[in-house]
Amino acid sequence: MKDPSKRSVSMIRSFVLADFITLANAGFGMAAIFLCLNRVTDSRTTYFWAVFILLPLALVCDVLDGFVAHHLKRQSFLGADLDSLADIVSFGVAPAVLGFALGLQGMWDALILIYFVSCGISRLARFNATAEALSGGTGKVKYYEGTPIPASIIIVIILGIAFWQGRIDHLLPFGSIRIGTWTFHPFTLLYAASGSAMISTIRIPKP
Repeated sequence: MKDPSKRSVSMIRSFVLADFITLANAGFGMAAIFLCLNRVTDSRTTYFWAVFILLPLALVCDVLDGFVAHHLKRQSFLGADLDSLADIVSFGVAPAVLGFALGLQGMWDALILIYFVSCGISRLARFNATAEALSGGTGKVKYYEGTPIPASIIIVIILGIAFWQGRIDHLLPFGSIRIGTWTFHPFTLLYAASGSAMISTIRIPKP
């Protein structure tokens, strides 16, 4: 078989089933982002609750693509990079936009949300760059370095509970304070903690 890196790539023909599942992950994430953006412009958005279904569905796809690739024995040379790009949409950008849409709109909040997404990107880049070395030549990574970015679904669940209870916007848990001339919601510390955990050197066994 020719080295895919030495020939032009027909995108669709190069995809395997797992890749389409990965793209579904990204699709669910983008749909959630659109609903969040719609709420920012119109707080009466009828279907906003669907965000809390779409992002868990993205997580299901993230788990399922690896399962399918392993059991069908059809590896994609795009798979790892495709998975990382989909994950940053669904578990990095989407949770950050969700927080903003539900009231984390102070300047300090925005800086922390940017930090969170930057940590997610950095964590995925580190994983892709070190995966081969961490696998010890076996092709299977034995542990994660830093928490996996899909762990941000925990924040989504917490926000889902707050949304269900009506504790959003000015009623967000932990309230808000002013630091200097900017507003800060202590709730964003959850994003700061999640981002910091992703770029840490904590070793987490990989299933």
